[in-house]
Amino acid sequence: MTPSDVRVVLVDDEPLGRERIRTLLGRETGIAVIGEAASGEEGLELIQRLKPDLVFLDVQMPGLTGFGVLERLDPNALPAVIFVTAHDQFALKAFEVHAVDYLLKPFDRERFQLALKRATDRLKSKHPEQMQAQLTAMLAQIQPAAPKIPDRIPVKSSGRVVFVNVLDIDWVGSADNYVELHVGEHTHLLRETMSAMEQRLPADRFVRISRTAIVNTERVRELQPLFHGEYAVLLKNGTRLTLSRSHRDQLPRLGIR
Repeated sequence: MTPSDVRVVLVDDEPLGRERIRTLLGRETGIAVIGEAASGEEGLELIQRLKPDLVFLDVQMPGLTGFGVLERLDPNALPAVIFVTAHDQFALKAFEVHAVDYLLKPFDRERFQLALKRATDRLKSKHPEQMQAQLTAMLAQIQPAAPKIPDRIPVKSSGRVVFVNVLDIDWVGSADNYVELHVGEHTHLLRETMSAMEQRLPADRFVRISRTAIVNTERVRELQPLFHGEYAVLLKNGTRLTLSRSHRDQLPRLGIR
């Protein structure tokens, strides 16, 4: 890789999709693929860490979508993006209106080269704020406004209402038809499902590590590998939880790749 190469990251949950783009990029000069990700969460971490010039970003991915990845990035430091999509016709119209590059699967080499040239020409134009404005405008059109995450959660207890600060929660556990909010030495019982609770908590801070536990990432002190792909999750207060095998895809959000 030379200093003048365009640094590229590929984010696609389909291995064949990444291989196709990697092969086509290998035939071009002045391009260096510096990383690949198989999920939106992994892609987000990779982009934040490597700060690439250009990202090939799949739109439809389980969990965190391509649009979700962009929403969590710093809007003032967005890379150039070429979206890769299969059938989202509404998104295609938005891409065209806002002059954002995209590839509709399946695509040929000629269409690929056109998208790549447009992206690299914009990078060379030295006007990154224009690309950022285009991406921001497109996301505003496609994505519905995200519900505001409350700062506090009201909990009824002994005829009174206690307000629990969301960021004070160490972890959340399942208790039949209730959830337990563990806050320091106190435990608050709330009639809620784990899935609904997961939606109420800020995704950049809380991670579901099993069917019965959601953890505040700021409270995690240590991860210890166990058998069969599970991990022991040790919190700063000494609590020991288990990240189940079925939730291994959440490891990148805890710093494990």
